[in-house]
Amino acid sequence: MRETNWAGNQTFTAERILRPRTVEQVQDAVAGASAVKALGSGHCFNDIADCPGGVQLDLSALDVETELDAESATVTVPAAARYGDIAVQVHAAGFALANLASLPHCTVAGTVATATHGSGRRNRSLASAVSGVELVTADGELRTYERHDGVVVGLGALGVVTRLTLDLVPSFDLRQDVFDGLPWQSAYEHFDEIQDAGYSVSMFTNWARDSIDQVWIKGSGQPGPEFFGARAADGPRHPAHAAGVRADNCTRQLGVTGPWHERIPHFRLDFTPSVGNELQTEYFVPVRHAVAAIEALRGIGHRLAPVLLTSEIRTVAGDELWLSPFHGGDRIALHFTWRPEEDAVRTLLPLIEERLAPFGVRPHWGKLFHRAADYPKLADFRALAVELDPDGKFRSPFVRRHVFGGS
Repeated sequence: MRETNWAGNQTFTAERILRPRTVEQVQDAVAGASAVKALGSGHCFNDIADCPGGVQLDLSALDVETELDAESATVTVPAAARYGDIAVQVHAAGFALANLASLPHCTVAGTVATATHGSGRRNRSLASAVSGVELVTADGELRTYERHDGVVVGLGALGVVTRLTLDLVPSFDLRQDVFDGLPWQSAYEHFDEIQDAGYSVSMFTNWARDSIDQVWIKGSGQPGPEFFGARAADGPRHPAHAAGVRADNCTRQLGVTGPWHERIPHFRLDFTPSVGNELQTEYFVPVRHAVAAIEALRGIGHRLAPVLLTSEIRTVAGDELWLSPFHGGDRIALHFTWRPEEDAVRTLLPLIEERLAPFGVRPHWGKLFHRAADYPKLADFRALAVELDPDGKFRSPFVRRHVFGGS
C-alpha cells in the first residue's frame, strides 16, 4: 500500500486504497465512492494524486493485456503500464514511441494526465501520442474517446483511465553524446542550432557557473570532439555530477548506438532514476523567448544554485491538447531538480515565476509550483469536467485550486 509519493514529500490522506483486478471492479469502486482518485507511480511532487477522505485506486493489478495493432501502428496499454516495460514489447515488434520521458519508470496514464514530455525540437509531449482513452466516469460508466483533445491531459478530473491507445512509428536507433562546458554566449547565439543538433538535446546547469555543465545529444550523427566551444566528455556523465552522483544509473553514452528506448531516457529502468531523494519543478515558455528566459534565470542563479542538484534546459514541440503546457506552440522547458529542502524550494518558486511571468510561463502540472497558468481552453475543460462529474467526486483539492479556482 502506497502512503506517500515517490519523493516522500506528500503523504496521501485517502481513507482507503483499493487494488481492483478488473475493469468492472473499477466501475463499481468509482460508482460507489463519493471521492476517488487513480494512483500511478507516485512520481508527482504536489498533491495532484491525493484524495482526502476518499478512495485511491491502485491499478497496477488490473487484468488488462497490452494489444499491438501492426496494421494501424498503435498499441493499447493498461493505464498502470510503465513506459519502460511497454517499450521493450513495442521495439520487439519493430515499432517505437516517438518520444519518451527522462524516466521510463512512470505509468502511462499518470504521464499522459500531466502532459509529461521528453525533449526534441520536433518532438511533442508523450500525451500527444494518445489516440484513444478508455475512461470510467463518475457514474461508473465505461466510455471510450478517440482523438479528443480535451480528455487526454485530464489531471484526474474527468474519471479513472483504464486503457490508452498510443500511436507508433517505425523502430529506430540513436547514439548519445555528452559535451562538457558549453559557454553561455554560445547558448545565446546558437540556441536554435544547438537544439537542432540531435533528435533530442538537453543542457544541464546550476545557473551560477560560468558555463553550462553538460549538453546531451541523442541523435544519429557523430557530433565530433567539439560542440560550440564545449568539449566531448571523456567518460559517462550524470546530470547531477556536481553533487557527486555517479553515472551508473544513466543510459549508455560515449556515442554507442542502441535502440530508441535505451537512449531517449536519461536513466535506466533497472536503477533508481535521477538522484532519488529530490524535489522537482518545471516551467515552460514559448521558444521565441528562450534566450530572454534563460538570461532572466541566470540573474538569480546565485539564489537557485545552493538548493539545486541540477537544472535542465530543452525544447518540446507544440500541440492542441486543452490543458497541455505546449498548447498553441513550441516551448522551452526549464526543469529544476532540487535538494529535498521543500521550505527553501517553495520560497524560490514565486521568485522564479515572477522572473518568467513576462514570457507567458506555464508550470508542469505534476511538479512543485506556486501559481497555475491560464489556458485558452480552460473554460471548455471545466465544462467537460462538470458534464462527466456533476457531483465533483474527482474534484480533488488540487483540481479545485488550479482548475476551478477554489481554495
